[in-house]
Amino acid sequence: MTDSPTERLCQRNNRNETILGFDPGKDKCGVAVMNGDRALLHHQVLLTIEVITKISDLCQQYNVSRIVMGDQTTAKQWQQQLTAAFADLPIELIDERYSSLEARDRYWQMYPPNFITKLIPQGMRQPPRPIDDLVAIILIERYFKLVDSGS
Repeated sequence: MTDSPTERLCQRNNRNETILGFDPGKDKCGVAVMNGDRALLHHQVLLTIEVITKISDLCQQYNVSRIVMGDQTTAKQWQQQLTAAFADLPIELIDERYSSLEARDRYWQMYPPNFITKLIPQGMRQPPRPIDDLVAIILIERYFKLVDSGS
């Protein structure tokens, strides 16, 4: 009898884990690092040519124990590249649906709008920068939520 994906996540999860979230893309990608206490340690938007080098640096700097990544745009290609580059790290695919909309709302929570921007309804506001890093944060949070719901 095989374990469900959630059961496998729970078996492998450790509160001391440091997770790297990865939002794969064609031109740019988002990365974030969060520890098991849910403290955000790093987040950044990268050009695709920088991804492997930066993830390697982050893995060393923060002692990353797992990569969680979105399962939509270019996910299969990136999963192959990350598996080849980081064979010793488990890689989990996380449902990425609606994460961009959630990240847009999160942007305004993290960086409240100024007086003039407040006049625009939140649903119509566009963040002034790419938000792929915020998607990576949301992917980590979804991973933790999956793990927590299975325990």
